[in-house]
Amino acid sequence: MRVLVVEDEIRLAQNIAAAFREGPGYAVDVCHDGEEALLHCETAAYDLVLLDLMIPKLRGENVLRELRDRNEKTPVLILTAVTGAQSTIELLNLGADDYMTKPFDVGELIARARALIRRGKGIKSTVLQMGCIRLSLPEQTVSVSGQVVDLSPTEFRILEYLIHHPRTVISKRDLLEHLYDFTWEHHSNVIEAHVSNLRRKLRSATDSTILETLRGRGYRLGSLNDNPA
Repeated sequence: MRVLVVEDEIRLAQNIAAAFREGPGYAVDVCHDGEEALLHCETAAYDLVLLDLMIPKLRGENVLRELRDRNEKTPVLILTAVTGAQSTIELLNLGADDYMTKPFDVGELIARARALIRRGKGIKSTVLQMGCIRLSLPEQTVSVSGQVVDLSPTEFRILEYLIHHPRTVISKRDLLEHLYDFTWEHHSNVIEAHVSNLRRKLRSATDSTILETLRGRGYRLGSLNDNPA
């Protein structure tokens, strides 16, 4: 998953980014003003935007309004020091998906972020399943046909992203852009190794090839006969 943090308090932005990278293992980009936020959203596909209201150049409300005017459906979680029912109503009417008032608990922020990402992808459960693969987000575990498979953090994130896109051909660039931040070019030479290791581990728990490589096109999880749940 890839998250954009829009926050002008540099230390707070860094702390939020670190929490998402070290906790759920998301790729995180950070910017500090509204104009930069819109530029980021034009150049990258995000699974969630964490948006402060009191930011320079273009306030958070205007960033949110512009995103929704573009028909951008990425979930937006507002971070604000403003409280009150009227403020909440205004934010929701503008298209915010959730909000948290400062100061906030980082653990709760991550939990809400995960919920919004699942909702944005039409997934209500914290357990993802496709065919014989079962992936638990809270436990960070994977099993295939009931057999636990030990994955590295990057392999887990690749599998999570592929399950969110069942039977869809995902290019290497798509994986890189959702697994890493804007320094992803430095990781491009290792993505094949991660996918190869993931395929080997999945294959060890079943006789069939679950993760396919389509030469020159990308990767696909599951055959056409699999039913995602």
